Amino acid sequence: MRFSTALPWLALSAVLGYMTWQEFSPADGTGDQPSLPREYALPAGTPASGPVSYAPAVARAAPAVVNIYTTQTVREAANPLFEHPWFRFQAPPVPRERSASSLGSGVIVSADGYILTNDHVVADAERIEVALHDGREVPARLIGRDPDSDLALLRIELDQLPVVPFKTTANAVGDVVLAIGNPFGVGQTVTQGIISALGRSGLGINTYEDFVQTDAAINPGNSGGALVDVQGNLVGINTAIYSRSGGSMGIGFAIPAPVARQVMDSLIANGHVVRGWLGVEISTAMQANGEEPRTGDAPVVVAGVLPGGPGDRAGLRTGDQLLQVGDVKVDSPDQVIRHIGSLPPGSHTRITVLRGNDTLTLKVTMGTRPKPVAARQ
Repeated sequence: MRFSTALPWLALSAVLGYMTWQEFSPADGTGDQPSLPREYALPAGTPASGPVSYAPAVARAAPAVVNIYTTQTVREAANPLFEHPWFRFQAPPVPRERSASSLGSGVIVSADGYILTNDHVVADAERIEVALHDGREVPARLIGRDPDSDLALLRIELDQLPVVPFKTTANAVGDVVLAIGNPFGVGQTVTQGIISALGRSGLGINTYEDFVQTDAAINPGNSGGALVDVQGNLVGINTAIYSRSGGSMGIGFAIPAPVARQVMDSLIANGHVVRGWLGVEISTAMQANGEEPRTGDAPVVVAGVLPGGPGDRAGLRTGDQLLQVGDVKVDSPDQVIRHIGSLPPGSHTRITVLRGNDTLTLKVTMGTRPKPVAARQ
């Protein structure tokens, strides 16, 4: 009888709801229908709803998403107890070795066996195994790594493989996307969400950051997997999450497909990624009170200049405020780093700086960014 008092209210609510609906939807079908304000109206021809199922996109992309298993030898120090003089006298401690394994995901991007994944998935791996969607397991060869973008390229000796095509059209915030990978090793899993933001940078994850942010669930093991659109085209390579628990909290990051494509082409051609380099350190100027300024309010300045580097030879000085690089107006340190890295070594560009009260334009010949110390070919 505890629920009996709710029934009359439910009935009254139904009546009121019917009356309210009648006000907007005449029973005879006549009269003006309610409309959204003009600024919220959808373009003509826009579908009233999304697809009932994303199965066609999954059927196109999922066969080209693979599981990656790596093994490496880890050296461990002996138990500290054995550091006692008595034990050292009896038998000197010897570092122990064990085999460690990890898992991740990857995306087949060419029918002849090239696979994109994250660098952190295969870093220091001594053996790499790839498990295909059809159940086959084959060894993979490392073609090259790019720790600066957290991308790596593998190849397996198979052909006529399924491929996830790179998306060639622009992305937009609100686009529906699907994340495909192998979270926690449970097996291939598909999650759905939207693009939450574009051009995310300054997160401290990679040297070069230009992330697609999504709320599609990404968990450990998804790294290196595919973020695809509703047609099954590759939007990005899933790489990181923001999490306080270790699991998905609705903030995931993927490396955009155009960036992945450029890195892949450079790794195939050179075994490493060739980027432009100035030999300077770039940061934002501190406010007068010593606090970090708000995003967009801080001048971008040269914090250090490598003696003899391209920037030094061009006349850049510590404290110069960067205003423009080539035709690109300076917005943030990350933007400058990405733009400089995209310029071919040996090319020429002009950099406009504010030095004191003077605006100067300097001609720079781009150098070649040194390989990261962690890179291993």
